[in-house]
Amino acid sequence: MVTSLALISDIHGNRLALEAVLADIDRRGVEATYSLGDIVGYGPDPNGAIDLLRERLIPSLAGNYDDGVGWERGECGCFYATAEAKRIGDASYAFTVAEVTPDRKAILRGLPTEMHITLDGIRLHLVHGSPRKINEYLLRDRDERTFVRLAEAEQDDVLVFGHTHDSWHRVVGGVLFVSVGSVGRPKDGDPRAMYTILSVTGGSSGEDRPATTAEGEAVPEGEAIPISVEPVRVAYDVEATARAVEDAGLPATLAEALRLGH
Repeated sequence: MVTSLALISDIHGNRLALEAVLADIDRRGVEATYSLGDIVGYGPDPNGAIDLLRERLIPSLAGNYDDGVGWERGECGCFYATAEAKRIGDASYAFTVAEVTPDRKAILRGLPTEMHITLDGIRLHLVHGSPRKINEYLLRDRDERTFVRLAEAEQDDVLVFGHTHDSWHRVVGGVLFVSVGSVGRPKDGDPRAMYTILSVTGGSSGEDRPATTAEGEAVPEGEAIPISVEPVRVAYDVEATARAVEDAGLPATLAEALRLGH
């Protein structure tokens, strides 16, 4: 029975970061790994990222960028706050949709948008953005009413998602919300790759386990989810990926964002 999982997301064509993360997961002996999507986009090696997940037999969801490229929709379903950000985003999409080969686009089209799995009897719902929309941002400072509504509709114990490129977790309405961060394009000022490990915190099948979340924090009575959440940072050759971004003709701003973790 699986008692630990690695959750990776938002690789964004950064194969070097993905390689480093998978090596760290192997070193730690984590039992299973799942990808929450956005394999492609912004980075210089979308085909390499797709291939590595396939080689490692890692199940993956479709992110909004994977959907936009796989189906050649003409855009990635991304939110851009300024005209300059949209210009950079459009350049990224144009590069990625041209770079990803037809056979790999078929792989992206075949990815599911959600998964329901169990971790030692605890039910996990895996999505990219949210259960409601593939590109919904469940940011840590989102109005609490959003999480209450999602908790009311959720049938599983844990809702796991990516898309925000940020790592956070908390319990709302008896549901543990886990944002796993970004492997290939973190946005919290730390350029190292990011992923999350979930582990059960006691005996089997949810029995007699302490009510803790990450770092041993107590969960309020009545909201106990017996899972620990461990955000993990992994160093990799950021400069090599940044140079590859520049060499690919992608906007220099994307290379600088990798260097700064923005």
